Amino acid sequence: MTLTSRALRQTASACALELEPELLAQLQRGCAALDLTLEVGQQERLLDYLALMSNWNKTYNLTSVREMGQMVSRHLLDSLAITPYLSGKRFIDVGTGAGLPGIPMAIMFPEREFHLLDSNGKKTRFLFQVKTALCLDNIVVHQARLESFRAAESFDAVLSRAFASLQDMMHGCRHLLAPGGRLLAMKGVHPGEELEPVSAECDQVSVYPLTVPGLREQRHLVELVLQQGPDRPG
Repeated sequence: MTLTSRALRQTASACALELEPELLAQLQRGCAALDLTLEVGQQERLLDYLALMSNWNKTYNLTSVREMGQMVSRHLLDSLAITPYLSGKRFIDVGTGAGLPGIPMAIMFPEREFHLLDSNGKKTRFLFQVKTALCLDNIVVHQARLESFRAAESFDAVLSRAFASLQDMMHGCRHLLAPGGRLLAMKGVHPGEELEPVSAECDQVSVYPLTVPGLREQRHLVELVLQQGPDRPG
């Protein structure tokens, strides 16, 4: 018998109860450091999401991060750090895995539409459960390989988190972008060597250093606006 969305949400919330108040305080401090304001319901959904991820991790290898405090920093706050750079209404998170950064972004922006793309069936089943359990109606889950995926409507931005090289991302995702759309690639250290091969095909290349509360490692967001023209698919 399939659990209802209400029952799933109650299950996720019950799991999350064990995580508070320490993780809630950590999340609130991190959001304050990022200058983000989240409603109580959004904070609860983010922790419910981690609780579901931790539960599924016991059977499926969704993430190598196991300690919950590290999950707050490395998954939630790391994803939320790109918030100031999002503009538009429709987004697709390619190679989303366990839903990062797409699910935190969908919780942060319920008025925007987020598509989550991954070829791994176990991971997309997890994403469907998160969507149902947390009542995230602004999420659409797709199980498909990037090269074969076609959307009925193009996207304002393509998001990725440690998914591929900038060159592979640019060539693989061009067909998903609306005219003037952007590629937003989350990276660790400054990807200097990756920038030169893609610069000639871009109208804009920007690299933004990110400070993620609780992390000492470098984080950067790369923004690419691809050239448009008669010989370039939009």
